[in-house]
Amino acid sequence: MKIISILLLSVITLSCTAKAQSIQQETEQQSIIVQSAEPTAEITFIFTRQSGSASNQYAIWIEDAQGQFIKTLYATRWTANGGFNRRPTSIPLWVNRSGLSETPHEMIDTVSGATPRTGAVTYTWDGTNSRGVNVPAGNYVLVMEGTLRWENQVYYRAPITLGRGASTPQVSVEYVSGDRDTTAERSMISDVTVRVLR
Repeated sequence: MKIISILLLSVITLSCTAKAQSIQQETEQQSIIVQSAEPTAEITFIFTRQSGSASNQYAIWIEDAQGQFIKTLYATRWTANGGFNRRPTSIPLWVNRSGLSETPHEMIDTVSGATPRTGAVTYTWDGTNSRGVNVPAGNYVLVMEGTLRWENQVYYRAPITLGRGASTPQVSVEYVSGDRDTTAERSMISDVTVRVLR
């Protein structure tokens, strides 16, 4: 009986050790996958938090040359988690283009985050679509929409060409105002630069 117990304990120990090694190998493989994802393009800007309500919301995404949605790089959590239902003027173009109302919650979690503090921020694109598949070389557009105050929006756009090496595309800006003056909130997003890295 003692020998059987010892053998059984040895089998359990070997099984647990093998399982632990398997988990460790999986973790190392996941780390390698994450580390091997190289950024293809990046957007950097100065974000200045605004006081008061109905501001500080923005989203960044990629479209193809025909305006078809490819992938969200970032969206402020308040809007992404349903704030757009309570305030339809919160980054409405992104909400519409991304199909947010039909997007699974777990996918929203991977691209949304808390509104950052005032300072420089950078977001990168790894050249994949929303399913994680590499997109072909060609022309794309990086778009950023910011809600300055209520219905007042700002749009930054930069053309990106994949497959032609590093470049610094020109960024255009468009302000769309409702009945309110947006001048005071235009500092919310400033000094926008976009770089294609490879």
